[in-house]
Amino acid sequence: MLCDECRQRPAVVHITKIVNNVRSEVHLCEKCAQGREEFAEASFGFPKLIASLFDWGPAVPGVRRDVQCESCGLTQQDFRRLGQLGCPACYEGFAPQLEPLLRRLHGGARHRGKVPGPEGKGIKIRRELESLRRQLQEAIGREEYELAAKLRDEIRDLEGQLG
Repeated sequence: MLCDECRQRPAVVHITKIVNNVRSEVHLCEKCAQGREEFAEASFGFPKLIASLFDWGPAVPGVRRDVQCESCGLTQQDFRRLGQLGCPACYEGFAPQLEPLLRRLHGGARHRGKVPGPEGKGIKIRRELESLRRQLQEAIGREEYELAAKLRDEIRDLEGQLG
């Protein structure tokens, strides 16, 4: 694939932007990518991205700003500067601050990515069961008993597949 800008060299940098649910792709060679402002070293970097996303804004009730990891001593300011947590205990210590950050970054705080091959089948079934059980409760709450019966039957079928 050739560079979209110069059309001479092979594209080695591939950018996908999604803005307002509209996807656009740009494929650039190394030279053209270096000339773009968004790739300038001063304007890009994971720590800078994390720092910009970690803009706490107004105080959120129940979320402390002076948190420090009890295990490694990492502070919130250190996390903003470094763009990474210091140890596994940081995930628990910074959980109230991380959840809004993850929601902003990923659109949610729950992982919904790919699951491993054969073992993934059980995980997929459990996720589907969880979803169907929620739908069942909602249908019962709305007194849609025919739908609830269908959902109940689907749940039984999936539970049978799990064993």
